[in-house]
Amino acid sequence: MPEVKRALISVFNKEGVVDFARGLKDLGIEILSTGGTAKVLKGAGISVRDVSEYTGAPPMLEGRVKTLHPKVHAAILALRDKPAQMEEVEKHGVDLIDMVVVNFYPFLDVIQGKVKVREALESIDIGGPTMLRAAAKNFPYVAAISSPHQYEEVLEELKKNNRFLSEDTCLKLAARAFQEISAYDSFIAEYLRRQREKGFPEIINLSFRKKGDLRYGENPHQRGAFYGEWIERGTSLSFARKLSGKELSFNNLLDLDAALRIVREFEEPAAVVIKHTNPCGAGCADSLSEAFKKAYAGDPLSAFGSVVGLNKTVDVSTAEEMTSEGTFIEGIIAPDYEEEALEILKNRRKWGKSVRILKTGPFLPQIDEWDMKRIGGGIVLQEVDRCTYEANNLKVVTRRRPTQEEMDDLLFGWIICKHVRSNAIVLTKDKMVVGVGAGQMSRVDSCFMAVHKAADRSKGSVLASDAFFPFPDAVEEAGRAGVTAIIQPGGALRDEKVIEVANRYDIAMVFTGMRHFRH
Repeated sequence: MPEVKRALISVFNKEGVVDFARGLKDLGIEILSTGGTAKVLKGAGISVRDVSEYTGAPPMLEGRVKTLHPKVHAAILALRDKPAQMEEVEKHGVDLIDMVVVNFYPFLDVIQGKVKVREALESIDIGGPTMLRAAAKNFPYVAAISSPHQYEEVLEELKKNNRFLSEDTCLKLAARAFQEISAYDSFIAEYLRRQREKGFPEIINLSFRKKGDLRYGENPHQRGAFYGEWIERGTSLSFARKLSGKELSFNNLLDLDAALRIVREFEEPAAVVIKHTNPCGAGCADSLSEAFKKAYAGDPLSAFGSVVGLNKTVDVSTAEEMTSEGTFIEGIIAPDYEEEALEILKNRRKWGKSVRILKTGPFLPQIDEWDMKRIGGGIVLQEVDRCTYEANNLKVVTRRRPTQEEMDDLLFGWIICKHVRSNAIVLTKDKMVVGVGAGQMSRVDSCFMAVHKAADRSKGSVLASDAFFPFPDAVEEAGRAGVTAIIQPGGALRDEKVIEVANRYDIAMVFTGMRHFRH
């Protein structure tokens, strides 16, 4: 249990530091400090000892070197229970430092602006992380304070225990310090890598900040938490703001993310209804309220207790449609909400205050996003599946060409299909999803499910398949149901037989040359 007699404070973020330092002084703790921090503390009437006075060495290289000195690091790293080290400390006039209070230059903030590499290098903190590492390594004797959020708790324990901190507290502080250092170093490493490399990195350092604990994981017996990136890279769920409703659950987050990924694909007003990360309904229209009506009507049974995504500001008409009799929605995500529309959604009596309402702000492009999945003992990494199709590669392979209306529906369905679990079959009509077959082990079963969901609406609909048809059986299923056009990647060994069946049912078929598996 270390006793804190002397603290070194050197922080870029001055939040709360004056009150914390004053609390230390009231306990009789001596304070060493540097540069701007020393100036702020002295300006607040707190006496501090300059590090340069203690080391006998002035700041060098325009302030680049201040704390990188043997008397500073010996004072932090000395093992207090080793007589030989204590003798050496005394011999060299080293005054032991029992607490290090450090936070770093804001490298992340700097690189978000348009700066040259040389300018960014000047924002890389060297002395701060070095001192914090030393303190964290020697945590049985030294407290490593890395965040203003720790000041209150640490000061309270020091007061309660007459300047002593428990080893357990110091261990907790040390773990957090190394997390801060690791995150900081990972930002720098990634920034420098991107100056030369654009492909897959040789080493991946993942660093996310905890946004909060979740009510539970996928199931109530599993704990869950939400972690987000440190900086915003385009529109994402991580930086969306919750305007109303209960706490978000693990499954809510997955569904909201799926909804956001789909609606951001469309320029015209679009809405999607998500259930277990799959779209059970989606629609595009001239107005957002009409798009929502289409989306919810796609599969009203599955839509009960769903999550809804919209790509335009929610107006009163849309809010009234969403709260009409028979609808039950657990979460909504949209760029923004009209004030009156938000009040309608928040005060829907049937929902109470439970519906989660999230606002993303205007949709911004994603930047350099990887798709990452955890597997036993590692991860697999891939580029995000952004390209939906290339117009030049679309190829009509049947006798009949699709009409313009069919083509519009085919391309709409193809976008939705990209976001459905494989094997994926999507039936659409008038830019509205009427049937979805998702996650089946065979494509014909997915086709059967989509047709079953669509029922009579299958007649005159078009079909999108995320991958080629290995056999013509699914096309037979679609033909019997009255499907008039199909879009699929093509490239199967039995393409000729598949096309032959399509021609028999007078189905227009388009090959994209691009598949969209989603595991």
